[in-house]
Amino acid sequence: MEKVFHPASSRGTSNYGWLNANYSFSFANYFDPEKLQFGLLRVLNDDYVKSGMGFGTHPHKDMEIISIPLKGEIRHKDSLGHTAVIKAGEVQVMSAGTGVEHSELNSSNEELNMLQIWIFPEENGLEPRYDQRDFSDKMGQNGLVNVVSPRKDQVENSLFINQQAYLHLGELQDGREVDYKLKKKDHGVYIFLIEGEIEAADTTLKDRDAIGLWNTEKISFKTKKPSKVLLIEVPMN
Repeated sequence: MEKVFHPASSRGTSNYGWLNANYSFSFANYFDPEKLQFGLLRVLNDDYVKSGMGFGTHPHKDMEIISIPLKGEIRHKDSLGHTAVIKAGEVQVMSAGTGVEHSELNSSNEELNMLQIWIFPEENGLEPRYDQRDFSDKMGQNGLVNVVSPRKDQVENSLFINQQAYLHLGELQDGREVDYKLKKKDHGVYIFLIEGEIEAADTTLKDRDAIGLWNTEKISFKTKKPSKVLLIEVPMN
């Protein structure tokens, strides 16, 4: 097994006044040649957006984009004709494909905290699409919930994207031991600890720490206190 540890303190940061952004990988004005991506996982941003503010209409192309609000709500609008509100407990996916424009605004009276994830697609030039789903009834069951899976091997009740990637969220009690088997040998797993404390690959992770693991058939971790975990399995090349 190979691993890379990304403590929360190593993330890039930018404060734009209306947005306080934390970058796990090189993004915008933050560049670290050692942190360009993890396999086909290109972006993991931890954004805090003030009430009434947000990302105005802007374009994307050939990228699978997943948004996960942790607190507050996102008001989405896109050039495909979708308007929606995504709240904590829900997950949003957007396949940019041949091109789409969208805006993501904080329409609530509280600060929005959201994770934004970009994964390279299996192929370019696909038809753009949008979807969202509420997983709140499945959280808090002391296990991992598969919220995103590949279009070609879609897991029941999950959202899908155009890549061999699997995203799991979990709200886990103290002392929980988790074993996760990777779907393919050439995949890796990126564990982002939203909050809590876990032990993985002889490494202790605390709030917003992350660890990438690959060249292994399975990974295991144990919670040291109640924890919220995001697990992303992606092809490594």
